[in-house]
Amino acid sequence: MHESAPPLSAAPAAGILRHPYLLVTVGSCALVFLAAFESLAVTTIMPLVSRELDGANLYALAFAGPLATGVIGMVGAGNWSDRRGPLAPLYVSVAVFVLGLLIAGTAGSMAVLVAGRLVQGFGGGAMTVALYVVVARAYPPGLHAKIFAAFSAAWVIPSLVGPFAAGLVAQLAGWQWVFLGVVGLVIPALAMLVPALRGVRSGPEDQPAPWAFRRLAWAALAALAVLGLNLSSAVPAAGAVVACTAVVVALLAVRPLVPPGTLVARRGLPSVILTRGLASAGFFGAEVYLPYLLVERYAFAPTFAGLTLTGGALAWAAASGIQGRLGNRLGSPVAVRIGSLLVLSAIVLALVTTAFGWPAAVAISGWILAGGGMGLMYPRLSVMTLALSAPDTEGFNSSAMSIADSLGGALALAATGIVFTAFTTTAASFAGVFALTAVIAAAAVVTAPRVAD
Repeated sequence: MHESAPPLSAAPAAGILRHPYLLVTVGSCALVFLAAFESLAVTTIMPLVSRELDGANLYALAFAGPLATGVIGMVGAGNWSDRRGPLAPLYVSVAVFVLGLLIAGTAGSMAVLVAGRLVQGFGGGAMTVALYVVVARAYPPGLHAKIFAAFSAAWVIPSLVGPFAAGLVAQLAGWQWVFLGVVGLVIPALAMLVPALRGVRSGPEDQPAPWAFRRLAWAALAALAVLGLNLSSAVPAAGAVVACTAVVVALLAVRPLVPPGTLVARRGLPSVILTRGLASAGFFGAEVYLPYLLVERYAFAPTFAGLTLTGGALAWAAASGIQGRLGNRLGSPVAVRIGSLLVLSAIVLALVTTAFGWPAAVAISGWILAGGGMGLMYPRLSVMTLALSAPDTEGFNSSAMSIADSLGGALALAATGIVFTAFTTTAASFAGVFALTAVIAAAAVVTAPRVAD
């Protein structure tokens, strides 16, 4: 890095697609897009991979593993970014992500593929945190809402094209190229970032933050707990005990990984992180079961049922763009409160539709509200996290926000899976899932007013 280069954030507050931010914006959004595409693509092709590699017994681990190792990567990248700045963590995390893709794409057995997924999850989690710190260091605060809106759009767009594209690639060239093809796109994206980030400031040179080995150990424990919770259904005799123990361990392990007071919704940054986790848990816990509901209860074709989520994805992207344009005219606490209410309303509509046999259009239309709510509050929660962070805590707080996303979604999905199998009728199972996720979303509504410091 050239020491004489002025920090990008010292430049006039031009748009994120103008000099000197253009290459940083395009490169960063490309990495977010590719990580999102790969995640959705793997969901599409994994049944084919499992059948070809005879790996049905490792199917769940192929999804739970990356989520677990990602938590460790988040904490490590956050600590490293606070010590020396985000550049080295970003470059290393991208390299690890690519290594995981190469291992998975050349795997000859399911065990090797899962190993690649574990490596890939570690790199992907670290990359997410490093990119958040890049935003803090490279952009002035006035542009944070816009760049995070661009990140949200980059994450949502793959949900429109990812499954179809992955299926087409797997059919024409083989499932291996779903992994290997992403490698060929990640490298150019990083190449755009390298020269553009020369002016990004590093961490404090006089007293860098110490290595947080204890936090890394807690992250590893939280990852193991998440993994245990996701696999608890594989232990029928003691599944409930394993699940409860895993939840307790996960909550205890996550305490050192988030700002003090997060689990009790202390006003300010702790409530920002908690609201983010609760919103993720409620939204993604319900979203997984909506297409399933339409297929089982309303006889939708699977393709058409999946398109239901497209409305929510489009609403997410649109709301992200709207909040970015509004800027300071829409206060972040207000955006978070409105967004959390929209998510809760959508889940309640899905619950009522299930419980009373209402037309499927009610739940489908409601999910547009959910997507809009997430698009409205997600970028603002990111903005508030950076605004409430000191330069030497940007990495820690960014990793805490990402950990809240991962753990919130993982815990909710595992819990909804347990609830779904606990009932004897399909209608009761879906109602139980939406009732649980509605409770979680209601908790986000309660904590949302406390995000204001």
